[in-house]
Amino acid sequence: MRTIFNRILALAAISLLSAAPAEARYFKTVVIDAGHGGHDKGAQWGQVYEKHLCLDTATRLEAYLKSMGFRTVMTRSSDNFVSLPGRVSIANRYSDAIFVSVHYNFTWNRDACGLETFYCNSTESQTLAQYVQQNICRKVRATDRHSKFARFYVIRHTKIPAVLVECGFVSNTSERNRMKTAAYRDSLAKGIAESVMRYRKSG
Repeated sequence: MRTIFNRILALAAISLLSAAPAEARYFKTVVIDAGHGGHDKGAQWGQVYEKHLCLDTATRLEAYLKSMGFRTVMTRSSDNFVSLPGRVSIANRYSDAIFVSVHYNFTWNRDACGLETFYCNSTESQTLAQYVQQNICRKVRATDRHSKFARFYVIRHTKIPAVLVECGFVSNTSERNRMKTAAYRDSLAKGIAESVMRYRKSG
């Protein structure tokens, strides 16, 4: 009888271990971080400011996530400045959450183009970044600069799975013209939202 009981306990332990990855990806909150804001304009070309592009994309992302049943938290919902520690502090208030920071890119090389998604703090973040990167490139048919490790402050100091998405180069004429359209920003937002749902279901 004791041998049978021990076997039952062992099977139960194996079952719990196999369920751990799914449990690790259970979350109901997405903290959305619109980069820059206020006096921090971010990347700029003429009258095109990264801070405005970030906020518009993040707001669209919030709407898509809410429609999918997620709870959302915005680090900023207007054109105001929030410090990097302030953004991290907001994210770290939530344990059942992931963090998505939305940015647009810039370089003095005007030929540089494409999308890239960064992760730092865990393998969970890396997996989320891969899902986001694959889907947004497919959505807008952009050059794939891949998901990458980086030590950006907001993804380095968050305690939850976190990614930073670069949604195209303000410094590239073709991408700048695309990002000025609502359709492009909306496709990116939808692509990120779909990736978040896929990530949660994949645990």
